[in-house]
Amino acid sequence: MANLKKSDNLYPHPFSKAYWRDALLELKDVRMLVVAALMIAIRLVMKTFLAIPLAPNLNINTAFIANAAGAMIFGPVMAAICAVITDVLGFLLKPVGFYFPPMVLTEVAGSVIFALFFYRAKITPVRVTLSRFAICLGVNILLNTPLQIWYYAVFTPNSTYILTIPAIVKNLFMFPLESVVLTLVLSILIPITTRMGLTYGNKDVKESLKFGKRQVALLAVLFVVGLGATLAYLNYHYATTSVSAGYTTQERPVKNQEALENIRTQTGDFNDENTVAVIESAMHPFLSKITTYTVGVYQVDPEALAEEEKTMDDLWAYSKSPASKDPALTRLATVTFVLDENTGEITEFQSEPVK
Repeated sequence: MANLKKSDNLYPHPFSKAYWRDALLELKDVRMLVVAALMIAIRLVMKTFLAIPLAPNLNINTAFIANAAGAMIFGPVMAAICAVITDVLGFLLKPVGFYFPPMVLTEVAGSVIFALFFYRAKITPVRVTLSRFAICLGVNILLNTPLQIWYYAVFTPNSTYILTIPAIVKNLFMFPLESVVLTLVLSILIPITTRMGLTYGNKDVKESLKFGKRQVALLAVLFVVGLGATLAYLNYHYATTSVSAGYTTQERPVKNQEALENIRTQTGDFNDENTVAVIESAMHPFLSKITTYTVGVYQVDPEALAEEEKTMDDLWAYSKSPASKDPALTRLATVTFVLDENTGEITEFQSEPVK
């Protein structure tokens, strides 16, 4: 490879050896290394200091513009490396929470997607729109969510990450605007990078990057597709994820005590002061006000509790797993009830005593 030289070819798609050969050769180009360092610096500034806050833990990140420009210039291989460096340096400059290496996958995926659409390609509004759509839906929602769940499971096991409506709305509604903004920026940037010999072709970029009726229609169609896919994903996510997994250490004792009060009201039983209830699951369908609770009711052995040097407050803070393993607790019943969160009315109730 030492004797190989980069071509100045454009490629209709990235599925060719020549495309990846040129992408690898960018690592040996001193100018590209300098550009990569510059883009890392710009991305860090934009990511760290130029994010536009919308709500707590929800920002509009302007760094995608520098990310797209860099990926267009030096391709997917360099873009992936730059993404890793940017992620690490970004955390060191502005640490939030704990550094979780798997989260770098979102940075790498976004950078590589931009490169696959822009590097050695004739840039058009369609390519720009599809790249943003793939990142907003595929990376920011579908990839980021399991990584966030993993993060919370590792560092805050008493809570969990729930995909929030504001984050979904932000990604869906910002994607058309970001596509237009990125198209305008690239229409200005590409003639400059072409004259500098950093990109190739695209000499008629002012014409090729104009938004027409077809491009606007594509934005609308992709928005509807993204909305439908996200709603389907949310329905699945909420149908298979217990809300109780997200209870904080402060919320769980309150929720468990409320559950026992509801059970006592329905049955008139379990009134012993040495009785506790532990919510094992709370299934809350997306956009529904109905929650289905599964609750374990336990009898407490005060002597065994004292030997463990625990109090009733410790037991009220239990979730399913620690309750099932504590020898001071004897399971009395499994109770399932459906609660209307608006009215507080229990619409269905079933209690199964342990035999």
